[in-house]
Amino acid sequence: MTNSNNSIVTAIDLGRSYEVGAETITAVHDVNMEVHAGRFIAIVGRSGSGKTTLLNLLAGLDKATSGKVLFEDKDMATMSAGELTEIRRHKIGFVFQSFGLLPLLSAFENVELPLRISGAPIRHRERRAKEALEMVGLTGRSSHRPYELSGGEQQRVAIARAVVTEPPLILADEPTGELDSVNATAIFGLFSEMVQEQGVSVVAATHDAALLGMADEVLEMRDGGMLTGAEQGARYQD
Repeated sequence: MTNSNNSIVTAIDLGRSYEVGAETITAVHDVNMEVHAGRFIAIVGRSGSGKTTLLNLLAGLDKATSGKVLFEDKDMATMSAGELTEIRRHKIGFVFQSFGLLPLLSAFENVELPLRISGAPIRHRERRAKEALEMVGLTGRSSHRPYELSGGEQQRVAIARAVVTEPPLILADEPTGELDSVNATAIFGLFSEMVQEQGVSVVAATHDAALLGMADEVLEMRDGGMLTGAEQGARYQD
């Protein structure tokens, strides 16, 4: 697989194995995929199929035991700890199933935090945090703490926090797993809007087949491998 000019992240024969006692556990094997600019990719598969491990590898949070990940054409395995930190601070936004908000901070403060950590000037932090909250429709809830927000609102805050640094790539691990169907649809709709209007790329792991029609591309994992188009069949393609 060759890396094209507008590819943000590319996996080439990617694999990750773990040694557990005398046994080798293969979490991901032989995965090839490209994430192009302005695309919404959904990764489906049962629990334990390797989705979370794959996202961690794409983010540089875990190291491959075979193959490689290219981020903007550069092999992540050759990057220093500082380079990887810079990518995670400025080039990748993360959204998790559990929201991951700090309970003592307001929605505004949670969203502003990545910019504060990166040392951004206060006026820039305030402007971007307001813009991010406006984008997810929570301007009126910016002073509320997480326990004062619904689950759907908390996940919207988490998305605003992920996009506040204006990264080209958002990685979301089961972002709708704790939400009802109405809120889950709204969150996937928000991702779709972000891709179309902001030009970011979103890779979201999910088990919710009802949401897949909003994605530009659906990839299926099984037993650590990525199925081919023929293997995936028609069950995710209506």
